[in-house]
Amino acid sequence: MIDAPKILLADHLKTLKLPTFLREYEKLGRQCAIEGLDHVQFLARLVELELIDRERRMVERRIKAAKFPAAKSLDSFDFKAIPELNKMQVLDLARSEWIDRRENVIALGPSGTGKTHVALGLGLAACQKGLSVSFITAAALVSELMEARDERRLLRLQKQLATVKLLIIDELGFVPLSKTGAELLFEVISQRYERGSTMITSNLPFDEWTETFGTERLTGALLDRLTHHVNILEMNGDSYRLGQSRARKAVAPT
Repeated sequence: MIDAPKILLADHLKTLKLPTFLREYEKLGRQCAIEGLDHVQFLARLVELELIDRERRMVERRIKAAKFPAAKSLDSFDFKAIPELNKMQVLDLARSEWIDRRENVIALGPSGTGKTHVALGLGLAACQKGLSVSFITAAALVSELMEARDERRLLRLQKQLATVKLLIIDELGFVPLSKTGAELLFEVISQRYERGSTMITSNLPFDEWTETFGTERLTGALLDRLTHHVNILEMNGDSYRLGQSRARKAVAPT
């Protein structure tokens, strides 16, 4: 026998885009009946489930859009391995209030000290706070910008990069940039100045950034914008990745 009201309800819920309602209302209805709850209490619980599930889906979409190379949170970061890093500062940044204030973060330290891990953790925290995030290496970003310029879609890409709440540029300084590449990257950072937050990780101290950008004039102008409202994470020390590798080998069965 066809249950017309049930079919009609399912159709309405799909139209209204309430998948959790559709999935949970029968089970929750039986549960509320056993507990003696009225229709208002039943609806309140059902709405709460829908809101919780909707927020989870939104976070998942933001994480996917961010294009993180790996899923890493600050919970899995070993702060003891990098004693120079201010743990309280990082945990405070994880609240993402600096993004609301349109401040920047620069993580400096040798290769392997966990800069990317911290950047991923802060990016993930921002996604969970409802903020849009984009993660990309400096080399890949410059490559995309130059390709967009050649294909006459640079303005569109620049607008996309300017509107994201947090842009994370990883591995700045690993390879020198061409004159054009350096200028295009400067333009992106300049367009985001006091409009959005930028996080940069680099293996070079500030006084060596000229090696990447080519000229002192461009480097000075870039640093002037980046460091006006900035939180600096000092991440000097032994290789974080090497320490993790040694720790895994130490506990591995022989």
